[in-house]
Amino acid sequence: MIRQSIRRQIVLFTVACVWLLNAFVFAQNPAPAQQPAAQQPETVDSLRMRLASHISQQRFGAAAWGVKIVSLDSGKTLFEHNAQKYFSPASNAKLYTAALALERLGPDYRIKTSLYSTARPDASGTLKADLIVYGRGDPTMAARLNGGDYFKGIEPLVNKLVDAGVRRIEGDLVGDESFFAGPPFGSGWEWDDLQAYYGAEVSALTIDDNALDLFVKPAERAGMPCRITTGPATSFITLINRTQTSPKGSESRIVVYRPVGENVIYVSGRQPIDSNGYYTSVAVHNPAGLFVSLLKDALIQRGIAITGRTRVIDWKFREVTPIDLNRLVELGAVESMPLADVLREMLKPSQNLYAQLLLLQVGVNSKRLAEGNGAEKTVHNNPNSNPEVSKNPRLSQAASPPLPLSEARVESKTTEETSIDMLNDFLDGVGVRKGDVLLEEGSGLSRRDVITPDATVTLLSHMSRSRFAELYKSALPVAGVDGTLQNRMKGTPAAGNVRAKTGSLRYVYTLSGYVTTAAGERLAFSIMLNNYYNPERSAALRDANSTQVTRTAPPAPRDDIDAIAIMLASFTGSTK
Repeated sequence: MIRQSIRRQIVLFTVACVWLLNAFVFAQNPAPAQQPAAQQPETVDSLRMRLASHISQQRFGAAAWGVKIVSLDSGKTLFEHNAQKYFSPASNAKLYTAALALERLGPDYRIKTSLYSTARPDASGTLKADLIVYGRGDPTMAARLNGGDYFKGIEPLVNKLVDAGVRRIEGDLVGDESFFAGPPFGSGWEWDDLQAYYGAEVSALTIDDNALDLFVKPAERAGMPCRITTGPATSFITLINRTQTSPKGSESRIVVYRPVGENVIYVSGRQPIDSNGYYTSVAVHNPAGLFVSLLKDALIQRGIAITGRTRVIDWKFREVTPIDLNRLVELGAVESMPLADVLREMLKPSQNLYAQLLLLQVGVNSKRLAEGNGAEKTVHNNPNSNPEVSKNPRLSQAASPPLPLSEARVESKTTEETSIDMLNDFLDGVGVRKGDVLLEEGSGLSRRDVITPDATVTLLSHMSRSRFAELYKSALPVAGVDGTLQNRMKGTPAAGNVRAKTGSLRYVYTLSGYVTTAAGERLAFSIMLNNYYNPERSAALRDANSTQVTRTAPPAPRDDIDAIAIMLASFTGSTK
């Protein structure tokens, strides 16, 4: 019995040792963990189903969707819906203007503004003649591009005049905006847009985006008129103050009205005494007049006296009184930033004025471009085709338009119409079907503009292969980063990825550009939502602004569009 007990203990001890040894070995070399099955890439068919489901929601019943998505790597179409139907593009039209300007003028093209006279200043620095400021459509003399300084944009012109020895001008200060032939508005721009900064008049002499900043602040006590100032301060406009400072905590309502064709700004309403103030930007009438008015103020600040008046000369005046710039003395000139930078300042904030000016710039240069001289030769907008000019060093410094004005104005077409002809020729050359793009101006502000999603994707595909592909793409807003997409698609796979042009008018929402999928495939897309209005969203937003219990609002139209871009950025499948 004792021996059996001892044997049993030996066996149990041996088993325990083996178990402990195995446990030690397992601990040092654990079994591989069970790996989840690899997620299968999404198929193109499943993406199409999700996209189709999204745009067919009931709330879009009265609206129209136009969508086209194409792989830039394989050339295959991932999805399309109404791709060959017309849609209002809003600011997606700027994609066309930017491509045309870049391809026809080149990224280094600069726009020149000159100071001309019939004589040079005498030994005392007196200019006994008119001083002509000749504009060619430079949009960049703006406070927003000069650290908020309203006068910094024209300071180089003042410096040029000082360098030329001018101390006194015994003549008029003349703003010549005749470089462009045509009205100061894009075709189809509506009258109720013309007061706002985004509907500013177009001029070859442009200053501070042809608009004034307007600031309204409460007075020191209730009952008094509010304090109204403009940036810059100027006597060019007349302010009619019909406001009143109201008691603390009262409702604030300020109304600003500038009649079309006038420079009288009426400001009315009430503002509580504890208000932080009200701000808006108001377009001015006759921006060339504002230009020379501000230039005169700047010249006086530098000690240059002017005995004459300020006045403006336009294209209609030059039809009967042409000017030969080669017979004038150029006292100084300044140039804009390169076109590549102007495109960025046009596309990222969606600046309508800049877009229209660039379209017109192509039209003015149309004859020289058609003759095959090339954009690179005209980056300074200074063609000296007259043999007599090259013989005279003084005259060779005087920039002139591509056509002598006496010849250019004989044609019946406006510069805008010529520019649109150039655009249509360009689009025909890149494969856009004739009639798929019916643009009348360069910004998309016109309600008469219509294009197809198919045309926009064709353009984007062409530009992705262009020698200027990176410049074009980098000028577009980046989702979640800058421009009009700065606050959109943040925290999604589209952020920092989608580069696209936004667009919006009343009941119109668009987004077209580029995106790279999660699988690394490059796509071009055009998404257009027209005629969309959701009364449920409007009611929910009204509730949110009142004391009522709020209801959940349906997504904003731009969120519905962004949802498609996010789907594309998240797509794990491939067409390759």
